[in-house]
Amino acid sequence: QVQLVESGGGLVQPGGSLRLSCAASGSIFSIYVMGWYRQAPGKQRELVATIISGGSTNYADSVKGRFTISRDNAKNTVYLQMTSLKPEDTAVYYCNGVPAIHVWGQGTQVTVSS
Repeated sequence: QVQLVESGGGLVQPGGSLRLSCAASGSIFSIYVMGWYRQAPGKQRELVATIISGGSTNYADSVKGRFTISRDNAKNTVYLQMTSLKPEDTAVYYCNGVPAIHVWGQGTQVTVSS
């Protein structure tokens, strides 16, 4: 069972940037699709970015052109580079496989506010 630990969140002003990291306790090489999810207060968790083991990526329309997902299989880590952040990006961010079959980590809080 892979354990996932997210980090890198924080408070940032609109237009700012953050880089999130997701460290896995085991190998993610065999997890064909990895994803970043987010859950805003009062809303359901949503998938915002995916990356397959070969490197192809896909994004939700709400973050396309602003977020970039990447993975380093050797380091068992998935990243999410977020730029041009908006208040509506405020949420707890999680990583997991797609589908999300692994136990959820604690997530990392991203707050976009002036």
